[in-house]
Amino acid sequence: MEELQRSTAQEEVAKQSCGYSCSPLNVVDLIVDIMFIIDILINFRTTYVNSNDEVVSHPVRIAVHYFKGWFLIDMVAAIPFDLLIYRNGEETTTLIGLLKTARLLRLVRVARKLDRYSEYGAAVLFLLMCTFALIAHWLACIWYAIGSVERNGSIGWLHTLGDQLGKHFNDSIPGSGPSIKDKYVTALYFTFSSLTSVGFGNVSPNTNSEKIFSICVMLIGSLMYASIFGNVSAIIQRLYSGTARYHTQMLRVREFIRFHQIPNPLRQRLEEYFQHAWSYTNGIDMNA
Repeated sequence: MEELQRSTAQEEVAKQSCGYSCSPLNVVDLIVDIMFIIDILINFRTTYVNSNDEVVSHPVRIAVHYFKGWFLIDMVAAIPFDLLIYRNGEETTTLIGLLKTARLLRLVRVARKLDRYSEYGAAVLFLLMCTFALIAHWLACIWYAIGSVERNGSIGWLHTLGDQLGKHFNDSIPGSGPSIKDKYVTALYFTFSSLTSVGFGNVSPNTNSEKIFSICVMLIGSLMYASIFGNVSAIIQRLYSGTARYHTQMLRVREFIRFHQIPNPLRQRLEEYFQHAWSYTNGIDMNA
C-alpha cells in the first residue's frame, strides 16, 4: 500500500515537473490550435464570391466579409484554453473540454462545403468513415462519463475493467485504477463493437444507466448502417464503374477481331489504339 502511494506521488511530481508537454495529446492539441490560427490568417487573404457572382479580391472587403461571417466562431475555436488555464485536476480538465466544444461549430461550416466533394466516391467514402469514427468517439466519451458517475458502486464497467487489468480502485489512493488510456481505449472498443452490431460481450453494461445507453447506441448503430454502410457498396461500385466499362469495351473489340479473323499485327495495333483512345478520352464520346 505504501509503495503504491509512493509511486503515485512520484508520478504526480513528474507530471508537475514536465508540465503541459508531458502528455502527447496536449502536444497534438497545441498543433491543432496553431493550425486554427493559421486558418484564420488564410481566411483574411481568401477571395469570395459576392451576390453578383463576382470574385472579390480586395483585402479590406475580404476582411469585412470575414468579420461579418465566421470570424467570431473561428476565433473562439482557436483560443488555446488548455494553455491559458492549465492546471492539474479533473475539474479543470472538464472545464477546458467544455470550452473547447466551440470547435464543433466549425462542423457546420465544413458540412456546407461537402457538396462539392459529393461527386468523388473516394472522398465520400473517407468522409463517411470519419463521421462514423467521430460519432463513436463522442459515444465513447459518454460511456466513460456514465462509468465515472457510477463509480461508487461495484458493478459498473470501470470496476470490471479494473478487476480485469489488476488495477483496482481505491478511494484512499488518488489516481488508483486503470489509466486514462485504458479507459478510453476500452470505451472506444465498446462503442465500435456496439455500433457495428458485433458486441463480443467482454465489455458489457451492468447498471441500468449503462443498459439504457447501450440500447441507444444500438439504435444509433442501426440508423448508421442504413445511412453510411448501406451506401458503401454503391460508392465502391461507382469507383470501379470506369474500369468495368473499359473491360466491357475491350471485350467487344476482341470479339470484333475474333469475328473478322484479323491478323496479329493489325490486332495488336487495334488494341493499342483502343487503349490510347481510352486513356485520352476516358470513355467519353467526344463527338457528343
